[in-house]
Amino acid sequence: MFSIIFPSPKHLPHVINPTHFDLQSLRIFLMVAQAGSLTKATDKSNMTLSALSKRIADLERTVDTALFVRLPRGLELTSAGEQLIQHARSVLDTVNRMAGDMGDFAIGVRGHVRIWANTSAIIQFLPADLASFVEVHPLIRISLEEMLSDQIVAATLSGEADLGIFADNVSSHGLEKYLYRRDKLMVVVRTDHALATLPEVSFSDTLDYDFVGLNYGSSLLKRLTDASLAHDKPLRLRIQVSSFDGMCGMIAAGLGIGVLPDGAIPLTFPANGLRSIPLTDLWAQRTLWLGVKSESALVPEAFKLLTHLRAVEPN
Repeated sequence: MFSIIFPSPKHLPHVINPTHFDLQSLRIFLMVAQAGSLTKATDKSNMTLSALSKRIADLERTVDTALFVRLPRGLELTSAGEQLIQHARSVLDTVNRMAGDMGDFAIGVRGHVRIWANTSAIIQFLPADLASFVEVHPLIRISLEEMLSDQIVAATLSGEADLGIFADNVSSHGLEKYLYRRDKLMVVVRTDHALATLPEVSFSDTLDYDFVGLNYGSSLLKRLTDASLAHDKPLRLRIQVSSFDGMCGMIAAGLGIGVLPDGAIPLTFPANGLRSIPLTDLWAQRTLWLGVKSESALVPEAFKLLTHLRAVEPN
């Protein structure tokens, strides 16, 4: 004889009803988490201390767990609170984008195109190319994100981005891609550096010096690392930064030499005590690709931007 024992209600998992969350409580939760105390959070809101405290208490009842540890000098997030921060930010970001998109339609905008591009494309080419597009299509809104090339490919494949512009040394399998632009890499040195008097230089001749580079993950750093391995010499990275401007500042301070695309080199270099020298290596001639997941599946606004960017002279 068999018997089935059902769990008692107190042993059943607690199911949270998503409709019990409200946006204002999530906003207040983020504000309190950032401030680290209810008292400090009142200074950034129009609510009283008791009202803020009640909001947090109500939210903790909703999730059925503590979000903060109450300490003598403030609040500390629990593990649940840390997790809720990520979800709350995601929810509020989505709501803000939704409000922006709906607001665009209210004022006459007729479409939205999401484009992700690497730093080289954004600094050298996209400002002029997008300006000329917007001049012809003023009612199309463009969201531009600056990302690493491999992130751009992934976002374009997933549909998070409508169009992507990325370097030629990352895998782009699964994308339809078109030539966008070409650029040339230059070595940047101080005018008092040993290489500064050369009219051009091979990359192998630079590997005896310290480098200022971009952060790990950038296609430019990958290109330099691959080239140094081909010469069986290490790339002596002394410092890494997240932008071309940061690289120039570090080079000017004497922390090393660097490699930048020619179109990203400021005209003020001589005044800043810097000089750019062409690289003689074939790989220093780069291609930037324009990619989409499927041209035939693009919304009309994205197709118009794709057509515009494909018509640009690749130089």
